[in-house]
Amino acid sequence: MKDVDLLQKPFTGYLASKDYPQNLETEISGADIIIDRLYLKEGPSLSPAWAQNIWLDPLIIEYDSISDAVRKLKAIQRNWALLPNILHRRAQLIKDALPHIGEKPKSFPYPLPALPMGSFTLIDEHRLIASPSCASPFAHGEIEFEENKLDPPSRAYLKLQEALCVCGSLPGPQSRCIDAGACPGGWTWVLTLLGAHVTAIDRSELDPRLMAHPLVNFSRHSAFTLKPEELGACDWLFSDVICYPAKLYEWILVWLNSGLCRNFICTVKMQGEPDWETMAKFKAIPGSRLLHLGYNKHELTWMLLQGDNASGAKSAPPQV
Repeated sequence: MKDVDLLQKPFTGYLASKDYPQNLETEISGADIIIDRLYLKEGPSLSPAWAQNIWLDPLIIEYDSISDAVRKLKAIQRNWALLPNILHRRAQLIKDALPHIGEKPKSFPYPLPALPMGSFTLIDEHRLIASPSCASPFAHGEIEFEENKLDPPSRAYLKLQEALCVCGSLPGPQSRCIDAGACPGGWTWVLTLLGAHVTAIDRSELDPRLMAHPLVNFSRHSAFTLKPEELGACDWLFSDVICYPAKLYEWILVWLNSGLCRNFICTVKMQGEPDWETMAKFKAIPGSRLLHLGYNKHELTWMLLQGDNASGAKSAPPQV
């Protein structure tokens, strides 16, 4: 394991999720230095799906005192998130002296922040690592929403709220959406809040309140048995289906090749060890993203946005 001072530029920091650090370490083939759940690796920046956040341009900053550390960080930019590691009181004093960043749960929908969010962590009493730019505009790649414990039929709704926030786009009123594997209806509930029309597909019925909702059309099927031509054109396709990643990928290819949908958000659920081969196939779909969200468990979220059919925007589907 290298000493931090021996790291050669360029190097990147990959922040693992709290629960699945081994998946990240495997995906990036190890690290030169590990600081808590931050994996520092020399070479060009990678795009690992299992990174909760990526420190894109980390630098080592030497400082004489707490006020000196604050001054040097503020000279770079305003917003900084502390990754606790060592010297917790010293680190907290630096954080408290920096401009405040909101940490309260957010209401949905929540816009992407306009200013970059940097991250820093202490190495010792007089050195810290800081990255002014990170892959996520949220502290440590996580956003916490105000939780509604009464209306949603399941907590899965939080996953979709986060995915829509991260992708920076929302289904609008009158958008046509398909929700595959919809029961008990957490994702469908979010979409109805946005005014979208939802075709909810599952073998089991949704929560009774959603079954009676005027914007919801329930179809008792396995989504994978229905062809795109049978369902017709839609603006958004959502899937939280419990299935092997390879099966989901094959189904997504059918939809992509049909040209009947342009926007996709799907949960890729892992059965035991991650399916690295299928993950690579999802990542290879042009214009798409595969990432681990804060509300994900042992799963990833795949998203592809190509425009809103309802607004008339058209472009050629990706070739896969």
